[in-house]
Amino acid sequence: MNRIFCALIASLISVVGGAQTSNSTTGAGLNANDAKARQIFGRVIGFKTSVGLGQVPAMAEYLASEFRAAGFVDADIHILPLGETASLIVRYRGDGSDGSGGKPILLMAHMDVVTAKREDWQRDPFTLIEENGYFFGRGTLDIKVGVTELTATFLRLKAEGFVPKRDLVIVFTGDEEVTQDTARDLVKNHHDLIDAEYALNSDAGQGTLDETTGKPTIYGLQTAEKTYTSYEVTTRNPGGHSSQPRKDNAIYELADALKKIQAYRFPVMWSDTTLSFFKAMGTLVPGKLGTAMRQFAQNPKNQVASDVLNDNFSYVGMTRTTCVATLLRGGHADNALPQSATATVNCRIFPGVKPTEVRETLANLVGPKVELAIVGPSHWSDASPLREDVMAAVTRAVHVRHPGIPVVPKQESGATDGMFFRAAGIPTYGVSDTFIKDSDDFAHGLNERLPVK
Repeated sequence: MNRIFCALIASLISVVGGAQTSNSTTGAGLNANDAKARQIFGRVIGFKTSVGLGQVPAMAEYLASEFRAAGFVDADIHILPLGETASLIVRYRGDGSDGSGGKPILLMAHMDVVTAKREDWQRDPFTLIEENGYFFGRGTLDIKVGVTELTATFLRLKAEGFVPKRDLVIVFTGDEEVTQDTARDLVKNHHDLIDAEYALNSDAGQGTLDETTGKPTIYGLQTAEKTYTSYEVTTRNPGGHSSQPRKDNAIYELADALKKIQAYRFPVMWSDTTLSFFKAMGTLVPGKLGTAMRQFAQNPKNQVASDVLNDNFSYVGMTRTTCVATLLRGGHADNALPQSATATVNCRIFPGVKPTEVRETLANLVGPKVELAIVGPSHWSDASPLREDVMAAVTRAVHVRHPGIPVVPKQESGATDGMFFRAAGIPTYGVSDTFIKDSDDFAHGLNERLPVK
């Protein structure tokens, strides 16, 4: 494995580490590199980059100005507008001495965040606040911390005169939390800017801290993610006056269809990633759940073990495709029989399974009288290969900070922009440096926060 990758990962997991001794909101007392990272973190949190507010291009321009000031030339900085949002590409030129054939490594994050309403939060979501050992603000965890770390690392290495042995390319997308159009635009229309041997995604992968002791227990390196696809389930009826009820009723028929979907369990599936994950986790998790993990890793056809995992909402997504009703609408007046009723069913599909195959399964469940359609474009990808060089390099980097903890491949039940890069032939690995308790994970939620340590 070339040394630049190891050095860069080591930088990523430590670049804001100096902040852990500071209780101020200004970052006073930090060394120059950490102070710069702290400054960037505050600035990017301040941009209201949720959908509809149009501030992603402004954030991209701010970041581009930092790269220009550090000595990156305009030819290597690309702001690519797309509707109200944009993506940002920055290339750090290498000398080509690593023998990789010239393909770069991509380093990924996204600039947008989930909507945050000030009236719902205890603190201003778009002001970085350091309090009681946490950074508070929308994007502190998902994933402006990744934007900050990658930016600060590039600035630091540039200032030190570092020359990588191959090109390194930052990719900041602008709408990962909504339509992911910028990721699709990059792989389709700007492939020359992002073509790479593989990508490292700060929006996935994570370390876990013990709920009681706060000590690190395991690090999951994301190698696969499930496809995000929604389906509309619709029933129709001629309707009529509510004083003359019919035996057939669009709302009741929709309810019957949804109950069939609720009762159905997709077949158990597994991969090298999920089996490796459960094997490692099974040694750490106590009781019945840990036993089920070990048994599943040894034999994924073990029905008892898969049933236990199925009943745990944290792990069911790692054993099969899941579908759940999320939205509902129907009828047109309180004194009229419904002429139509529609539910949105959101599915998280196991890697390698096509959304059309899931649609066919759902259609067979609900029957021919019920309409079933995929909502919007749908994309899917296989898992990335378990590269020994990537696993080894990430393990070394994690062990710099937390010696000896298990580093295992992990499949995410959610979806990131990495899905589009995998589908475009660029293996993608989630390597966030965050270590956090499950109880502290408020990504997408109120009072999102990140442990300063």
